[in-house]
Amino acid sequence: MNARRWWLSGPAALVLLAGCGFHLQGVSHLPPAFATTALVAADRYTDFNRALGDALRVSGTTVVTDALHAGATVDVLGDENGQRVLSVSANNTPTEYEVYYTIRYRVRVGDREVLPAQVLTLTREYSFDTAAVLAKEHEQELIRGALARELAALVMRRLTALPQ
Repeated sequence: MNARRWWLSGPAALVLLAGCGFHLQGVSHLPPAFATTALVAADRYTDFNRALGDALRVSGTTVVTDALHAGATVDVLGDENGQRVLSVSANNTPTEYEVYYTIRYRVRVGDREVLPAQVLTLTREYSFDTAAVLAKEHEQELIRGALARELAALVMRRLTALPQ
């Protein structure tokens, strides 16, 4: 009886998941103009540029640096990250920080601007301990990288929503 229940529960779970609209995250399907995309930025070596370039490549896009040889261009107009103090102790030492990552970008297909300048900002908070300074610096770097990947994913979602 248990074996029969087990065999019936698997397909039932799949039917329920399919019925609610769930699907596994996969590769983004970009419009045909993005087959060759130029990624133009003042600094090509930031966390965000690397993450966006990787996301474009995974989606099957050929990423180039020269806009003349591309069907579409993603202009990264600004790429800024840092941290702010959120709270301090009675001794006036920071106990909590907020890491932020802000990008400004626009998207062009040929000479036509299909997505005007957009600003995206993501933030995360983390606690700080003066006894573990190196560990907390590493945590901040990990958070900054995660924010860059999340911003790249947001940009990719906006690119896939553009009309064909």
